[in-house]
Amino acid sequence: MIHSFDILTIFPRFFDSYLSESLVEKALARKIFEVRVHDLRHWAHDKHKTVDDLAYGGGPGMVFRAEPLFEGIEEIKKNHRKGRVIYLSCQGALFNQQKAKSLLHDYEEILLVCGRYEGIDHRVIESCVDEEISIGDYILAGGEVPALVLMDSLIRLIPGVVGKAQSLEEESIEWGLLEYPHYTRPENFKGREVPAVLLSGNHAQIRRWRLQKALETTLQRRPDLLKAADFSSDLRKEIEKLKSGC
Repeated sequence: MIHSFDILTIFPRFFDSYLSESLVEKALARKIFEVRVHDLRHWAHDKHKTVDDLAYGGGPGMVFRAEPLFEGIEEIKKNHRKGRVIYLSCQGALFNQQKAKSLLHDYEEILLVCGRYEGIDHRVIESCVDEEISIGDYILAGGEVPALVLMDSLIRLIPGVVGKAQSLEEESIEWGLLEYPHYTRPENFKGREVPAVLLSGNHAQIRRWRLQKALETTLQRRPDLLKAADFSSDLRKEIEKLKSGC
């Protein structure tokens, strides 16, 4: 199955750099997935290509008009077989790794609608949008950055994009834990040594050290992750030892 992403925006060139660099560029060239960026102004029919207007009821800022958004979404959706329309919005459900996995599993095509200013006409949300997603409790200038965040998190999960599947399995959050520390050459950097266990060649000890460090970091920085995770009994025992200082 080839996944595809459509992006509806008034700044289509915003995505050029991301799509032409690193693993993404190589995966696109190999047709592992597809990305299509659409300029919302294409569906604006006045001579100035106007897509926004003043809000009814007054107040500062502009709102994206319903007509171009509706026409654009409907036209793009014509080529979808099993798609999802997502509006990037501060009012949406908070995005996380499990949501990324479920979106990739459940849908072949994802259309990301990027708002600006005060947002988009609510009638478009009611009639065309399947769900709203937020990447965090803060305000950005528009939906383009959130669209990149969401798309990048999904693209990395597509088989063939990342070289080694194991690198995805042991990443931060993927275990339900934050990731353990990483080191590379030189062994001594400004008096700081690489932990001896990582140079030992004992893979069982290395794995235990990494698990312990991941648990310590998570307990210190994100204990909420431990409450939500479904760990095995062995992991639970290790967590209790670390909590008690053993």
